[in-house]
Amino acid sequence: MPGIVLMIIAGVVVLIPVLMYNSLVGKCNQIHNIFGTMDAMLKKRWDLVPNLVETVKGYAAHERGVFEAVTEARSRAMQGGASDDDKVHLDNAVSQLVGLFRATVENYPQLKASDNFLHLQRTLNELEEQISAARRAYNASVTDYNNAVEMFPTNIVASMFGFARKPLLEFSPESRQTPHVGQILN
Repeated sequence: MPGIVLMIIAGVVVLIPVLMYNSLVGKCNQIHNIFGTMDAMLKKRWDLVPNLVETVKGYAAHERGVFEAVTEARSRAMQGGASDDDKVHLDNAVSQLVGLFRATVENYPQLKASDNFLHLQRTLNELEEQISAARRAYNASVTDYNNAVEMFPTNIVASMFGFARKPLLEFSPESRQTPHVGQILN
């Protein structure tokens, strides 16, 4: 009888760290999955941007600096080989440029009446909403993961197997200010 009790205790002692480890792996994979989804949405947005720029160029030729900055940000985003941090930086830059782009478009009522432009703008608005939802989901998953990495007793298993905190997607104080085309890509 005491042998069975010892085996049950040993089984529990082994099972708990295994469950904690599997939980951490699941949370980490969820973060990668959400980031991948967000990355796909960002690529769709980056693919949409040149169409918007070309549509608007005909109406607002003297707004060249905004268009060039948008095109440059898109080119840098599409180069590939960027780290996740670089992608986040480029996403922040493109988000600022899209806001500046929208403000520029407000000066052209004939452009806002164009069916092609309206369709592109609706598509961009939908993508921006999806990206915003993906950012929230990403940050919620990272918070859940970080809590697991830092809270007892999973923090012991996390440190044993090299699980470390992950950063949230945050906007710098500068990105909350009104953007100027020249400083966005720096």
